[in-house]
Amino acid sequence: MASHEIKCPHCGESFTIDEAGYADIVQQVRGQEFDRELESRLKLAEDDKAKAVELARQKANSELQQAKASKDAEISELKAQLAAFEDRQKLAVSEAVGDVEKERDELRHEVERLKSDAESERELAKANLEAEKAKAAAEKDVRIQQLQSQLDNVQTSKQLEIAEQVGKVERECDRLRGELSTAKMQQELELKSVREQYEVQLRDREDEIERLRDFKTRLSTKMVGESLERHCQDEFNKVRMGSFPNAYFEKDNDARTGSKGDFIFRDYDGPEDDEGRTEFISIMFEMKNENETTATKHRNEDFFKELDKDRREKGCEYAVLVSMLEEDSDLYNQGIVDVSYRYPKMYVIRPQYFIQMITLLRNAARGTLEYRRELAEMRAQNIDITNFEDKLNEFKSGFERNYELASKKFQTVIDEIDKSIDHLQKTKKALLGSEDNLRIANKKVQEVTVRRLTYKNPTMQEKFKQARAVRDEEKAIGKVPEVGIELAEDTGVER
Repeated sequence: MASHEIKCPHCGESFTIDEAGYADIVQQVRGQEFDRELESRLKLAEDDKAKAVELARQKANSELQQAKASKDAEISELKAQLAAFEDRQKLAVSEAVGDVEKERDELRHEVERLKSDAESERELAKANLEAEKAKAAAEKDVRIQQLQSQLDNVQTSKQLEIAEQVGKVERECDRLRGELSTAKMQQELELKSVREQYEVQLRDREDEIERLRDFKTRLSTKMVGESLERHCQDEFNKVRMGSFPNAYFEKDNDARTGSKGDFIFRDYDGPEDDEGRTEFISIMFEMKNENETTATKHRNEDFFKELDKDRREKGCEYAVLVSMLEEDSDLYNQGIVDVSYRYPKMYVIRPQYFIQMITLLRNAARGTLEYRRELAEMRAQNIDITNFEDKLNEFKSGFERNYELASKKFQTVIDEIDKSIDHLQKTKKALLGSEDNLRIANKKVQEVTVRRLTYKNPTMQEKFKQARAVRDEEKAIGKVPEVGIELAEDTGVER
């Protein structure tokens, strides 16, 4: 059985392996190259898929925006129609209440139809997005199959290249044997130099630690806490204008609820003088430190409940405890610890990760800023539609109330007219009765004659005879006046 001699490039030791072991090493080298190539191709495929999904999402968002703009235009047109409808209603109340009810029902059906159309378009856009995702996934699967085929083709050529590389490695090992002894000497010299530098740095660190311990011993408990707060504030102010130009970072001085945190951080998408700017992140900070000589040691968990209470009362999204407590804890010494399993959106960090924590949370929240704006716009649109429906219902109830009042007044007028008609009928009947009496009276007057007046009245009969005799005498002598009273014996009517 053939054997191969291989020399370790690190320690320089040579050893012999059999053919099977040699083939195993060659297989490992080939497998690692194959895995790296496969991982690279899969990463490219994932990037292509992400780009395709992002393009589909942008396309769906564009179509949704167009549909929304179209619906806004239709709603504006409906509002104009509603205004015109209100004007027509005012003119047509007295003419045809039935027509107004018909137009109101048509408008209600139109609004319901528009709502249904908008919902259908949203569902269609969602279905199109799902189809684009499925298409991108299918393309990714095809691409992976193509890459697998290419990898199979490359495998054969790699085996030949590995054989050549093994020969080169053997020649390189021979060359490195000569350089190894020189490298060992240089390494020993460098190691000695590094060891001396490390010992110097270690002594400096021990002196610094001793100085800080002495400094902390001289500080009171309040001064220890304030020193950590001052440190965090100074660190933030160093990068405020460069990294957080629109941010608010000040001490929490509001103790109306009985407690307060140390600092509140808020960041916005615009400067302070921009009234329309949007807050996209807020953090409540609490700084905790203590002397090493303190008899009673506090734990970080002792402050979680109070910090969560301050976060909720001040309306902050996140809560961060910047702590120097529990210095020997492996959990908290790793830097940033998520304690959301105890209280939502709460973290515990060491002071050296203060700026990194703000940057991490801020960048994560800034990525959702566009979605927050879109959500606010959609909520405003829903509020507009709700207000439109409320106004329509208010108009309906107001119109119904006015219709009821108008109907009551109309009925009152009808009743008054009926009463007036009854009164006029009575007046007419009374007038007709007066006319009959006048007609009878006139008839009686027409029937009055001198004969009837003088009937069974000798005195009056004698007087009329004397009057006729005087008239006849005057007529005979020509002194009868042209205008006078003629008494007719036959008719007895005064002319």
